Amino acid sequence: MGPKTDPAAAQLAGNDFIASINPALLTIEGIIREIAPTNIPVLLVGDSGTGKEVLANRIHELSSRAHQPLAKISCAAVNAETLAAELGLRNGRFGGESHAPGTVILDEVSDLDLAAQKLLLYALPDGDLRPRPGILDSRVISTTSRKLDEEMRTGSFRSELYYRINGVCLRLPPLRERKEDIPVLSEFFLTKHATQLQRPRVALSGQTLRKFMEHNWPGNIRELENVVKNIVALGDEELAVSSLVTVPISAPRPMPVPEVRARSLKVAARAASREAERELILKALERTRWNRKRAAQELQISYKSLLYKLKQIGMTDSEAI
Repeated sequence: MGPKTDPAAAQLAGNDFIASINPALLTIEGIIREIAPTNIPVLLVGDSGTGKEVLANRIHELSSRAHQPLAKISCAAVNAETLAAELGLRNGRFGGESHAPGTVILDEVSDLDLAAQKLLLYALPDGDLRPRPGILDSRVISTTSRKLDEEMRTGSFRSELYYRINGVCLRLPPLRERKEDIPVLSEFFLTKHATQLQRPRVALSGQTLRKFMEHNWPGNIRELENVVKNIVALGDEELAVSSLVTVPISAPRPMPVPEVRARSLKVAARAASREAERELILKALERTRWNRKRAAQELQISYKSLLYKLKQIGMTDSEAI
């Protein structure tokens, strides 16, 4: 089985994620609170360094499987044989409930070769409630920095696998699109690394913070954390930020951050939650060939509740048969 995530590290990762005032990230936090208790597979899409693994850890922390192991599989480093071993497959079967992790993170799932994709497709539940050998009981969270729709068009990624792992898709914005979070994240990383390195907790100068706001952060949050860590370790802001390249003067400046009111945020989170619920229901119906009873069982709600929710999203009985 792959490496397990230390509980303390997972908790710290969750704190990394919620160090945000960006409305999109706050909405995502609301959505994962809704979906975390379910077994719905999750696909996390975003550029390298945007915090996909942090978010995957967050989902695991909030799930009913939080007491079980969390395993991360680097898909670029496995083939079909090693993937089977990582997942605990032996002769087409899993090695027993005690060997299966509670959650499996498939890091950069688009890096799997076609043979490994075929094995994974067989191992994932397909909505059919009849048990069969080789079904993975773990919650699956996949991450990718690529456009899987393009990968499917070129034939390098199986469309059946895409729909199997894409129960809910969450897209993480790059740091250049959420610059209002830079001061918040910087303060968090200053405290984190001062504690870890046992160094004095410093404060960023106004000049350094301006450079941070002007930089486009191609490495996203990971790049920001590394720069802040160097500031703490070296005790020299100028040296640590000397490699940063500022955007040209003609480039648009960051827009002022509007005040986020609790009421408007709640409305936005509720709307996003309803949209996520609608997507979950439709995908469950598609996977079960529009069998409402099986879809209700997969969604872990009663048949009556599903009928009510279908009416809420404007679907007639004839459309959901």
